Amino acid sequence: MSSEYCPSRHRTVRRLTRVVQVGGVGVGGTNPLRLQSMTTSDTEDVRATVGQCIRLAEAGCEIIRITAPNKAAAQALKEIHRGFRAAGFAQPLVADIHFLPAAAMEAVEHVEKVRVNPGNYADKKKFAVLEYTDAAYAEELERLHEAFTPLVLRAKALGRSLRIGTNHGSLSDRIMNRFGDSPHGMVESALEFIRIAESHGFKDMILSMKSSNPKVMVEAYRLAAARMSTLGMDYPLHLGVTEAGEGEDARIKSAIGIGALLADGLGDTLRVSLTEDPWHEIPVCRELAARATDLAALGAASDVRLQADPADPFSFARRATDALALSPKCPAGSAEVPRVVVRSRAGLADWQAVAKELLDAHAAQREVRAEGLLVRLDDPAHAVGLRSLRKALGPTVPALFVETSLSTADFPFAGEGCRLVVVQGFSAADGAAVRAWGSAVTQHDAILAADVDGPTLTALSPDFATIPAGRLILTSSQPQNGLHATGTYRELARASAAVGLRAPLWIRATAANAVRLDPGFQSRLLEASIFAGGLLVDGYGDFLSCETPTTAAKSLTLAYDILQGARMRQTKTEYVACPSCGRTLFDIQSTTLKIKERTGHLKSVTIAVMGCIVNGPGEMADADFGYVGGAPGKINLYVGKTPVKFNIPQEEAVERLVDLIKEKGKWTEA
Repeated sequence: MSSEYCPSRHRTVRRLTRVVQVGGVGVGGTNPLRLQSMTTSDTEDVRATVGQCIRLAEAGCEIIRITAPNKAAAQALKEIHRGFRAAGFAQPLVADIHFLPAAAMEAVEHVEKVRVNPGNYADKKKFAVLEYTDAAYAEELERLHEAFTPLVLRAKALGRSLRIGTNHGSLSDRIMNRFGDSPHGMVESALEFIRIAESHGFKDMILSMKSSNPKVMVEAYRLAAARMSTLGMDYPLHLGVTEAGEGEDARIKSAIGIGALLADGLGDTLRVSLTEDPWHEIPVCRELAARATDLAALGAASDVRLQADPADPFSFARRATDALALSPKCPAGSAEVPRVVVRSRAGLADWQAVAKELLDAHAAQREVRAEGLLVRLDDPAHAVGLRSLRKALGPTVPALFVETSLSTADFPFAGEGCRLVVVQGFSAADGAAVRAWGSAVTQHDAILAADVDGPTLTALSPDFATIPAGRLILTSSQPQNGLHATGTYRELARASAAVGLRAPLWIRATAANAVRLDPGFQSRLLEASIFAGGLLVDGYGDFLSCETPTTAAKSLTLAYDILQGARMRQTKTEYVACPSCGRTLFDIQSTTLKIKERTGHLKSVTIAVMGCIVNGPGEMADADFGYVGGAPGKINLYVGKTPVKFNIPQEEAVERLVDLIKEKGKWTEA
């Protein structure tokens, strides 16, 4: 099943789609990845919206979306389009429609594309639990056909395109009750609309499957591609993680979701949704698109054909592994959260500098700690430094990972303090060395981290089988020839399953595993998020190290933030925040910052900050609390999906949210 959603799980081969024209911009086929964003001004403020369109176009945005929450806003699109063209810009404009077919019918007259949300275009969300008989379901579909057909026919007559934009947070009650709040439900929701359009001979459509949870989003897009393959459909995909928030966390979430799919060859256009001014989204989009191009070039000349790895790409589950212990209080493996390893920039010639670097990294954080420290040892003369470091770090770090070229005879196992993990690279001819290291780590109560690729592991499987469970970790510090780094780890997981090895997997985001490392931290953040995120959403990864940031503190923070973005480990408050648009009923940027200031220490709490109710209740499905615009200047507060406080004046709402968190027993003092 996994091969049906993309050409290759190991190298980037772009999924070939039909070309859909959005005005003068071709989407899909062999066209480049198209960059999108959305205005945040009040649509009826024509001057302000034209100004934002101009600024987005100047930033490099190729397709610009504008909300049309009512018919008046849809009518304003006529003057916005005219003013934008008069300013000399040709980028197509897209109307974003929720709830109102009448607004869509007005908007299609004025802009090149209309986005409709199949969850609320002809349905009102009530979170109702109903049992739909086949007859009742068919009746609902007929009603949907009647509601959507006029827009399809008018778009066809005018040469417009449509985006069928499914959101995890706003599936219809009909879909929810038959297919569940799931990637399957998201795909079926879109297919309902596609079938209606195709019944009228209309195929100028683009699909999206957005969610604020990167794991759900990735599964939904993969399933959409697989279903289209089965049904003979070839519509382009618009990629995005919705309600990602702001700052580094939002960029990480977006890179995990969008990057994982781009690496698989999926995606024809993308948007990075940030709770920031929209033009800040374009540089991030551009970096992600550039990496997709580089990934495709990386494997272009390769004829590698590999069996699919054992992960189910449509349903998340951790890869089952043996348990091992870095310390009595720090177990690792698939039954535990992934553990974080930090690489030291200092060498063992000055072990005090190594210790200080780690302690400084810990001091720079609020609570997160390295669970493993990675150092290099090639000179036997530095054995004294290794012993001293082990003893000094014993109370602070569970394990010392030591990358080495020394033999088992020269390696200094003796000493006290934190546990040793010996990192050793092997080639296919190193069977005797594997057995020797396996015997040595067993004798000295240490662990072996074997740096290998899939073919090497297969060749050495009889030798690795001699190492007791709990004494072995698998990793790969550079990609296998012809594969991208994610593909190398997938092949390593496949090979380990084929030979019956259940050793935990250590994801190493090294410079060798990177596609490109441009100047600046954002480049390193995106690289690590794409690579590690693509594995974590597949259920791969029991250890993570980000080895390209310039400081140990940055490496530590980035690893924990990637784990949180991938929903693998929560170590700080999780925020689900929409990027704002013309529907937003309060200043979402400043409000999000205020909420973060008051609640940022609540590491086990998830808070949703939503500008309106379009996706709010649905995207808050896994949030503990929600802060949602209910009316101009008025806020509704939610516990999960349930609204509990209504029409709170905006100036009081942040403190009322704090009171609600306290009332529900989730508050701790900073």
